[in-house]
Amino acid sequence: MTYCVAAAVASGIVFASDTRTNAGVDHISTFSKMNVFEIPGERVVVILSSGNLGVTQSVLSLLKLRQADGVLGAKSMFDVAVLVGETLREVLRRDGAALEARHIDAGCNFILGGQIAGEAPRLFHVYPEGNFIESSVDTNYFQIGETKYGKPIIDRVVKFDVPMKDAAKCLLVSFDSTMRSNLSVGLPIDLLAYEKDSLRVTLRRRFQENDPYFREISQFWSSGLRRVFQEVPDVSWS
Repeated sequence: MTYCVAAAVASGIVFASDTRTNAGVDHISTFSKMNVFEIPGERVVVILSSGNLGVTQSVLSLLKLRQADGVLGAKSMFDVAVLVGETLREVLRRDGAALEARHIDAGCNFILGGQIAGEAPRLFHVYPEGNFIESSVDTNYFQIGETKYGKPIIDRVVKFDVPMKDAAKCLLVSFDSTMRSNLSVGLPIDLLAYEKDSLRVTLRRRFQENDPYFREISQFWSSGLRRVFQEVPDVSWS
């Protein structure tokens, strides 16, 4: 299992992903699920992935192999979303039957976003079938993987008009909530904040085990929840 999330706000897009993969409790590994395609001053495209690791790595390897004529040559972010969907279907045509014969789930999802010069930043969710949807002002974030534990805080905080710093902080809190309830999601966490119209990556960080800032927000959030809970009015039985 994994957890990836991206939120589009007025000032840009924030991306976050964990790095844990597992095939049982004795086969836990670390793989980055955040891939960045960049031509500074022209475009930044970020792709997050979840699901079958072999399928997602095949898709990303093909995208990188063909990037000059693909991700780095596409005229719009919509074209990049089409390309990711087509590449996913190509891999499934090649490997899908063999995986199905062994009862292996080949499903995977991608979040892709960024900006190409000449258009505004855009954010997409590509489904296992290769089709996709785009974010909007009303639905401005996407999650893939283990989504349920981190969703409540994002729903309450991450609106389109929130500052990017608050969106980034909220996504990290959503990871803390997820990690407390699901051991298949864990550090390190990759965080990237793309600033609108910068057309380059300027804010990127990996949070390793025992990172002091991540530990601080985890403790702060836990103590804050307990404090607020004590202030909630008691149940009225009459």
